[in-house]
Amino acid sequence: MASAARPSDSSSPEHWEWQYLDLMRRIWTDGDERLDRTGIGTRALFGTTLRCTLSDGRMPLLTTKRVFWKAAAREMLWFLTGDTNIRSLLAQGVTIWSDWPLAKYRRETGDEITQSEFEKRIVEDVEFAARWGDLGPVYGQQWVDWPTYEPAGDGQFKRGPGINQVAQVVESLRRNPGSRRHIIEGWNVAELDRMALPPCHKTYQFHVAGDRLSCALYQRSCDVALGLPFNLFGAALLTRMLAQQAGLEPGELVWMGGDTHLYLNHSELIEAQLAREPSGEPRLELTRHPPSIFDYRFEDFEVTGYAPQGALKAPVAV
Repeated sequence: MASAARPSDSSSPEHWEWQYLDLMRRIWTDGDERLDRTGIGTRALFGTTLRCTLSDGRMPLLTTKRVFWKAAAREMLWFLTGDTNIRSLLAQGVTIWSDWPLAKYRRETGDEITQSEFEKRIVEDVEFAARWGDLGPVYGQQWVDWPTYEPAGDGQFKRGPGINQVAQVVESLRRNPGSRRHIIEGWNVAELDRMALPPCHKTYQFHVAGDRLSCALYQRSCDVALGLPFNLFGAALLTRMLAQQAGLEPGELVWMGGDTHLYLNHSELIEAQLAREPSGEPRLELTRHPPSIFDYRFEDFEVTGYAPQGALKAPVAV
């Protein structure tokens, strides 16, 4: 397997992306090979870490392959709305969540509709979208509408007001920056069975040191080739928005993985990427300061200095 070598010039700072490539290489060469939920098989390591600075607008965008950051940004904004239906994402051309509802539709109806036909119908047919486009109470709902319950008499309970964790974090960052409770949690054990996919990037904790806001993201399960590039950008973007809303500067993103894996059918992508060297320093500017964390628009994000090498594609394991 061809593998790019780290630069030997120790006088220049090391590009953060070498951490990602080193992780990919270690998993592929030393990971435990086993069957998984998808039946495809993986090589995996447990308990991994990446760190990257977010100062001066820097963003953890991979340069050894193209990351479709626009889709990742639209997904993060979608999370913040609390929406759980893919219709609004598809209307923006974002198809990254289609596989799960499409698989369910095919399984339950026996209709071998193509993905493009399925997505077109979701966008155009409101009733079809309501029936087949909903993912259950995934990320966004837990983030901004975590369910509560209150007595309704005769031993029964009714749904109470939802908890907006994101709004609470913004408020706590402003009022009590030294708190150790700046947390957004997606792992609601009572609702996991209703989710199309239980949350992978499950726990975000934020930390203020001086005037800088850092984020530690714990991800219970991570597809390093396809999912992690999106997850890194999304977490960094969320941190940047929270920092702006709290009047802080961005600090560092610390990513921690539980089951950190590569799928066995991604070998061509992996070997091609490991033969490349990172370069460049992408940056993101927030061009507007909205009145709240929930008022950002895609047009508020401007990425510069991003000149990645060519796209590398591989199938998503469903």
